[in-house]
Amino acid sequence: MADKLKIGLILSTTREGRLGEDIGRWALELARRRNDATFELVDLRDHPLPFFEAKVAPARSPIDTPAAKRWSETISAFDGYVFVTAEYNHSITGVLKNALDYLYPELRRKPATFIGYGAVGGVRAVEHLRNILAELQVATLRFTVHIGKSELLGLVREGKTLADSPDTAAALTPALDELVWWAETLKAGRARAP
Repeated sequence: MADKLKIGLILSTTREGRLGEDIGRWALELARRRNDATFELVDLRDHPLPFFEAKVAPARSPIDTPAAKRWSETISAFDGYVFVTAEYNHSITGVLKNALDYLYPELRRKPATFIGYGAVGGVRAVEHLRNILAELQVATLRFTVHIGKSELLGLVREGKTLADSPDTAAALTPALDELVWWAETLKAGRARAP
């Protein structure tokens, strides 16, 4: 492959003491063992955005502020995405929803998969995120990693790492396999599209 695919792992939380950073770094370490794409963490802490209040949706006109332009350029650079998403109150974080509201063409016709975490593995957050991404014309994929309560308690209370959960690592492989396939296929399709 002449130009390697570029995949962004997006950390969905910004709060102090978040587990998402550890989970994202674990996934990044495993992903970087692959030779079919390059992988990079995208931390929403590095992209502080005010609450979305634009008069026109990004699908019609780009948001023309320095923070929005920087966020747009960051996300545009990727061919696919892994959303490392916490579950807050049965849904995604407010900071992630706000960041997505600034986007449209940057994500359009690109694939995404998920690493959900929370009491029930972030399942409800992932389902909400799938619906949001459908509106942004993102192809969301079937294979997803879910990190549940027992794994999270091991991390927080028992000093364990995700390396102590081989099933979690095993779930990441097919998710990344599919993501890379879809990223390559959709990249070729975007190049042919008008």
